[in-house]
Amino acid sequence: MCGIAGIVAMSATAPPPSREALLRMVGALAHRGPDERGLYRDRRAGLAHARLSVVDLLHGQQPLADVSGLTWIVFNGEIFNYVELRDKLIALGHRFRTRSDTEVVLHAYQAWGEAAFERMNGQWAVAIWDSAAGRLMLSRDRYGICPLYYCEHAGRVFFASEVKAIFAAETAIPRAFDPAGIDQTFTFWTVIPPQSVFEGVKELQPGHIRLYEGGVARETAFWEPHYPRISGSDPEWFTGSCDDAVEAVRGALEAATALRMVQADVPVGCYLSGGLDSSLVAALGRRFAGERFQTFSLRFADAEYDETYFQRLVAAATASEHHEVVISRRDIAAVFPEVVYHAERPILRTAPAPLFLLSKLVRERGIKVVLTGEGADEMFAGYDLFREGKVRRFWGRQPASSRRARLLERLYPYLSRSPVHQQAMARQFFGRDLHACDMPGFAHDTRWRTTSAIKRLFCPDMRGASQHRNAVSELLTPLPAEFSRWSFLAQDQYLEIRTLMSGYLLSSQGDRMLMAHSVEGRFPYLDDDVVALANSLPDAYKLRVLDEKHVLKRAAQPIVPPQVVARTKQPYRAPNALSFVDHDAPDYIREALSDTALRAANVFDPKSVAILLGKCRSNAGDGDLSNSDNMALVGVLSTQILHQQFIASRPGGADKAKLRIDVDHERRERVLA
Repeated sequence: MCGIAGIVAMSATAPPPSREALLRMVGALAHRGPDERGLYRDRRAGLAHARLSVVDLLHGQQPLADVSGLTWIVFNGEIFNYVELRDKLIALGHRFRTRSDTEVVLHAYQAWGEAAFERMNGQWAVAIWDSAAGRLMLSRDRYGICPLYYCEHAGRVFFASEVKAIFAAETAIPRAFDPAGIDQTFTFWTVIPPQSVFEGVKELQPGHIRLYEGGVARETAFWEPHYPRISGSDPEWFTGSCDDAVEAVRGALEAATALRMVQADVPVGCYLSGGLDSSLVAALGRRFAGERFQTFSLRFADAEYDETYFQRLVAAATASEHHEVVISRRDIAAVFPEVVYHAERPILRTAPAPLFLLSKLVRERGIKVVLTGEGADEMFAGYDLFREGKVRRFWGRQPASSRRARLLERLYPYLSRSPVHQQAMARQFFGRDLHACDMPGFAHDTRWRTTSAIKRLFCPDMRGASQHRNAVSELLTPLPAEFSRWSFLAQDQYLEIRTLMSGYLLSSQGDRMLMAHSVEGRFPYLDDDVVALANSLPDAYKLRVLDEKHVLKRAAQPIVPPQVVARTKQPYRAPNALSFVDHDAPDYIREALSDTALRAANVFDPKSVAILLGKCRSNAGDGDLSNSDNMALVGVLSTQILHQQFIASRPGGADKAKLRIDVDHERRERVLA
């Protein structure tokens, strides 16, 4: 993984990119690529690259040109099937100068055009500049593992792995919150690309290609999630037995893990939460790690969140060199501004903060690449949300049934303030809109409704902007044509992937916290073959009555300790608002939530925030904070910090560090400029 950036004039009359602007952009991405930096410039385009060297350590420098020197690429990510693609390209007559997957991407695009990305199994953000044709191509992987933003300003396109690099390029680029992005965040926990939280800045949609040529932009999808139709005999359904599916899933995951272990010229470690997903990846990864295999775990000072027993159980079973970091509320508060700076968006949970500290530990132990278990819950129906949707739809068929409503008691057993502990309240909360049980988004509406309640804190201007929008309708209107022909579980999975997985789990909790310390994450559960297999499985293989991830549990049984397979699911969580209301909380919290700062940001009403803060402080002694208050305080605080960091302070990125590979590219500047 690396950091990429660039500036391209959309017309011949726009000014060429300056070397200083590119240096500021790549400087702002130094955390993503500490090993090397490189530049390319001509009359219309400039590309910049900050490298984290993982594959072809000696010859993988970027920007990289083709043999003609006319087409250039900057690439962030990994193509795990690049050896196979390279062989096919050689058979077509292509010749390679490096062993890097970057060069394979460049040749693949030249050979197959936009269809090249359909052939790639991996995670990427890429920009290719064809100087002869005056064409810029941007592409992003299927699930948005690698970030990529763009901004069209004053006749030029600015693009980068992170927004801070775009802001560093040009002080004239406006810096303001986009009300639509704020509204989405306080509905879905995240923005939905191409929307971002900053005005004028867009995020390239996962699975999309964006082309600029002749001053015109064109965007197309090369992939989107797909599931078999429930009506008729769709040939895409997996037709084997559940036993067959268990073997197929285990085999696909083993192959995916092997690819992610061996396609690296540096050691690969593994995150280990103590849950089923990461434990299975660790057990499989151990087979391909050689003599030394390092695992990394979070522990918590608060017992409610701690999973030490299961983590150590798996570490012992895999004979790994195990590392731990213990996280307290004070630790979360101390690093929270850094977390927001790297997330570049408001966050409604503190969960990214411990992962920020875990990636720091990984880097300190000399590891650049880790496997994680992200994606398993989305692909194999592991969340309580999927079970909740199934229960509520079952209840919705007979709304008067008290027996069906009792099934709610089987949800959210890990929450100290579970919404199902009080039956009357649970029936009122989950029983709303049961008549809409066949409608898109039904399983998600309780979460979206709870999150949207935070908008009561908006100031009049933001509330007015929010009232003219309906984020849920905007999400559900452009659904795939086949959506209504999928099963309800497939519909729920699609929406979960489109919202929380891509924008939050893989971004705020994933790439951003990993790359803050120059660590690349790899995700076996998001391998193309694993995803295609999981999507083809009958619902009952994934969610068997209310047994989540049924087929995955069975696939794990021979190689994961039985205590882990049998344990009740406990999603990864961390202390939230309680981290910020102790008597010795850092001074930045008081400053960020001050009347002056709130009025300057103009997102939240100062009086409403003061009431919320007082309520959280008064209830902090017994830890009795509601889910809504927890989200609200974290969301308000992170938004205020974001405003100070990216809007009020107008960040730069001037980093004049010597560019190791700039000499040859400088010569090219003199020829073309």
